[in-house]
Formats: sequence, C-alpha cells, structure tokens
Amino acid sequence: MDQKDIENLRQDYSAASLSETDVDANPMRQFDKWFNEAINYKVHEPNAMTLATSTTDGRPSARIVLLKGFSDEGFKFYTNYLSRKGKEIAKNPVGALIFYWGDMERQIRIEGTIDKLDKGYSEKYFHSRPIKSQIGAAASPQSQEIPGREALEQKMAELEAEYADKEIPKPSFWGGYVLKPTLIEFWQGRRSRLHDRILYKRTDKKTWKIVRLAP
Repeated sequence: MDQKDIENLRQDYSAASLSETDVDANPMRQFDKWFNEAINYKVHEPNAMTLATSTTDGRPSARIVLLKGFSDEGFKFYTNYLSRKGKEIAKNPVGALIFYWGDMERQIRIEGTIDKLDKGYSEKYFHSRPIKSQIGAAASPQSQEIPGREALEQKMAELEAEYADKEIPKPSFWGGYVLKPTLIEFWQGRRSRLHDRILYKRTDKKTWKIVRLAP
C-alpha cells in the first residue's frame, strides 16, 4: 500500500459525546453501562481486550485476552501461569488493559496491579469451560517453542483418550488473575479530533477523582 494512502486514512467521529456530568461516580458502574451497551450494539466479542505487561527492566508486551468477569475488585481473565505474560506478571505485577469498540467510537483504557485469583475460583471456572477448551489448556505449553503443530495435536489426542470418561484436573500452571484498577479512562470519539476523555483516578480504596483530559 502506498505510504500516502496510509497517511490519508482518517475518520471523523460523531456517534456520541461524553461529559463529566453524564458519567457515574463509580467507574465500574460506568464500565458496566458501556459494556452492556456494547453487547446490545452487537459489537463482535466486546470482552476482547488488549493486556499489556512488562519485564522488570521495562520491556513491554501486549496481546488480546478475553475478559471473564468484573466487579468492584477489578477485571478478571485466565491464562497459563508459565506463559510470557504469566512470567512477567509474577515478577512485575502491574498491567494495562484496553477495550476498543470501533463501531461505537469508544475506547476504555485501564491501569492497575495484578493478583492471582483464588485457586478455588480458578477451579470452578476451569470446569465450566467446554471439554475441548479444558484439554487444550492442559495440552499447550503456552509461549514455549514446540517442534510443530503435530506435537500439540498428539498431546491433545493423548489427553482426550486419558480423560475420556473422567474429569480433567485443572493444570497447576493454569488459572485466573484480577487486574485491580488504579486508573480508568473512557474515550468517546468526537469531530475534528476533539475527542472526549474522562479519567477516573483512584485516591483511596473507596474514592475516585474524575477529571477531563485533553484529546
């Protein structure tokens, strides 16, 4: 593609607006409102979010994961503890999330600390997943080099045969995390790039400060 064509890609946003007086005093209730609106709008996979982590010396990495629950405590997701993100979280338990719902011209940016979920919580969720997903989680040494897809499919077949008539145990290397937010920003696209950005900053365990940011 010609570089000039890329430079000229742009869109003017006009779907909605966002004001400090319109948002809820609690950012999790505001997130719940927008999340339900995204579901009703039929956004494709509204729970898909970018998760960014980093090493202790500041080397970042990012990938798409799926939100599997949220509450006043924070945003929950599941993964392999021995994956790249799992190893980075173990050494540097901070991270960032981004939800982008382009059809609605909305973005939510979140920063916070990350903790493991209770083992019992992870066990319950693991066994609620489809059987194939459970076996896939057990078969995959996520983020590690493998000789080829055949090795992965062979391991999958072996586990399917082993657990054909019994419950699959949750692997010790798999489970949930919760990102506890200290900052949540709601972004609404507006005309002429004068976008609305409403930021919630945590002031203590129960209080949030709401401010407007320049686009």
